[in-house]
Amino acid sequence: MSESVDTHWLDQITWNDQGLVPAIAQDKATNEILMVAWMNSEALSLTLDEGRAVYWSRSRKKIWRKGEESGHVQIVSEIRLDCDSDVILLKIEQLGAIACHTGRRSCFFKVLKEGQWQAVEPVLKDPKAIYSQPT
Repeated sequence: MSESVDTHWLDQITWNDQGLVPAIAQDKATNEILMVAWMNSEALSLTLDEGRAVYWSRSRKKIWRKGEESGHVQIVSEIRLDCDSDVILLKIEQLGAIACHTGRRSCFFKVLKEGQWQAVEPVLKDPKAIYSQPT
């Protein structure tokens, strides 16, 4: 996947005032949206260079390689930019079947029903068994 020799493509992205852009992780086989995270230019460049999803953790204020603790790595097959150049779409293969830190396949497991958010997707693995630190 390594194409980042020339980085002018980074200048074509509309970064927010913190130098970030939202990134959607979509399963390349099913088109299921698994999660949304943030990237800075370093994270996006590393994603391209390494062929795996690398994000910017706003809470920890550092680069975060998806799966570095959990083993649930995202292999990137394609990187897309939306029409306004302000959202990244990663077509990925989710290793380990879990994308969400709650132990679910997708972060989008809540559905609004009768004015209440209800979890409709099962926990596949207890987060305490996935992470060494509290989530």
